[in-house]
Amino acid sequence: MPSPVVLETTGDAAYDDGPFHGVTPWVHNMPEGDSIVGAARRVSAAIEGKVMTRIEIRQRAGSHRAGTRVKRVEAHGKHLLIRFDDGTTLRTHLRMNGRWDTYPPEARWRRPAHRARVVLEADDGFTAVCFDAPEVELLRDRRDEAERLGHLGPDLCRPDADLDEMVRRFGHLDPATQLGVALLDQRIACGVGNVYKSEICFACRINPFTPIARIDITQRAELAATAARLLRANLGTGRRVTYANGYAVYRRARRPCPRCGTVVKMRRQGEPARNTYWCPECQPTLPDASTWPG
Repeated sequence: MPSPVVLETTGDAAYDDGPFHGVTPWVHNMPEGDSIVGAARRVSAAIEGKVMTRIEIRQRAGSHRAGTRVKRVEAHGKHLLIRFDDGTTLRTHLRMNGRWDTYPPEARWRRPAHRARVVLEADDGFTAVCFDAPEVELLRDRRDEAERLGHLGPDLCRPDADLDEMVRRFGHLDPATQLGVALLDQRIACGVGNVYKSEICFACRINPFTPIARIDITQRAELAATAARLLRANLGTGRRVTYANGYAVYRRARRPCPRCGTVVKMRRQGEPARNTYWCPECQPTLPDASTWPG
């Protein structure tokens, strides 16, 4: 069997890429952390502990490596990791278009075969297929993994996530960074996507356009605790719920706030611009922040 090599990384690893540089980061579209946990659980149920009779990582180079056993499947923030018994780890990042599907023997795939980036077939015929993922990479060892993922903040879907560390990392950002942008930065903490960004700010009654410098340590701690609580509450639940029986403000522009009845607003935020939702009554602008939306 040939020695494993890093096969390919495609796409830009943006908002979660690299150390802090004192500037406001930017972000590609990405799924929520609870979605990746759900995908990892599905893949684990299909192939974990089994010997792979077919391994295809479809790209420009690299060999297909059958005969290895899947030791563990896990989520790490927005990354799905499949660990093999030869010490290598397959890392995928789905962003918004990728997905992992699992199939019993001889079942028909739900997406066209040419869109498959990874095919893993177990010795009992169960198959896990990754479609349309922009990032697929085989990591040689823990050193490779540390280089790729070591800069990420605490994984908020994990029960042992260090929320104090998340609070500390807020202080690494440019003070002018808006809260909604900061919450999407995976170097601060892993797991928050565009849905939770708006819902966390609503739950904490903080305007998402507030510069991080104007959010005190107590508020930062509340934001961290709220983010972890909302993400963990939706692990394995199917339909995501953050307020009552749905969402408080996300995708509810021009509808009444469920808390006070004020019309919910939406404005694009960050680079690239992404929809941000908030209630101008429950989440008011600060008195001297006349240039912010409110």
